[in-house]
Amino acid sequence: MKATFGTNERLKSKKEIELLFSEGKSIAKYPIRLIYRKTTLEKEVQIQAGVSVSKRNFKKAVDRNRIKRLLRESYRKNKYIVGNNTTHQFAFMFLYTGKEMPDHIIIESKIKEIIQKFIAKEIETP
Repeated sequence: MKATFGTNERLKSKKEIELLFSEGKSIAKYPIRLIYRKTTLEKEVQIQAGVSVSKRNFKKAVDRNRIKRLLRESYRKNKYIVGNNTTHQFAFMFLYTGKEMPDHIIIESKIKEIIQKFIAKEIETP
């Protein structure tokens, strides 16, 4: 699995995002929450992922964009963990719920923990 995060791997469909928030399951590891849903994607990818940061907690777009960039980069570097362990297709949404500006080391470690928790919850137990 390539360590890229191309446009076909990004969650953009409004319909899919609405379904994700209404029917999806959630895993949290402060300050990040993962909402996920098993789905059938039209594209040939296992996982489509999106990131979001609350405007309420971060007023400046510069801060929100930095956090989203950190989330995307951390997911990109660690997505192989999920890709090597599943054959199903999933939609992911990573939400940053903290109120302070994070460090990239903290973000990356939390993303890894969430992905491992996801694998234990959804893939290893039927």
